[in-house]
Amino acid sequence: MDYLTPGKVIRLEADDLLVLSYLKSCWRETIFGGTVTVGIERSEVELGKVERTKTECQAGQMQLTPQQANQSAGMVFRGKPSHASGSAGTSEPQFTLHGLSPLIEAKGGGTLVIERLDRPGETLVLPLGKEVLLRNCCYDFARAGRALSAGGIYRASLGAQQTVFQVDPGAKPGQTPILGRLLHFQPAN
Repeated sequence: MDYLTPGKVIRLEADDLLVLSYLKSCWRETIFGGTVTVGIERSEVELGKVERTKTECQAGQMQLTPQQANQSAGMVFRGKPSHASGSAGTSEPQFTLHGLSPLIEAKGGGTLVIERLDRPGETLVLPLGKEVLLRNCCYDFARAGRALSAGGIYRASLGAQQTVFQVDPGAKPGQTPILGRLLHFQPAN
């Protein structure tokens, strides 16, 4: 998984396949061959074939930090992770995940704590060292064989950052589309 900037041009051979997910528009594109120009909400494809499917996400409610907005089209997260004194201190969900097996983006690692708020007593503590992070940035519940509970409300904390989210009651476990299960934390400074 890589983040791409708008305007990036990717040339594919006839038998190459590229899959792009746009978090702003909720489009998932499967592109076969041709020349791809990455856009903000969808790609432009020349001399290739593109199949677009709409995925479940909360388009328009996702936000970029000012730094990310200047650098990235795909570096998006749902609900700004806040500090302990921020809005995540409440039990009101900031967004909904549409997969039971989140993909946690936590560059720099740390200790991830996921606490179930609607059923107290369920807490998961995960040390996110380099040995468990994919590409030194992400922890994939699906690859680890883990899942949260459908309909659950959770608080995820990584260092001083927290976010509260709910899991869609109809969510499925495993490697569902990334944009429906991505949970992003800013790197620690």
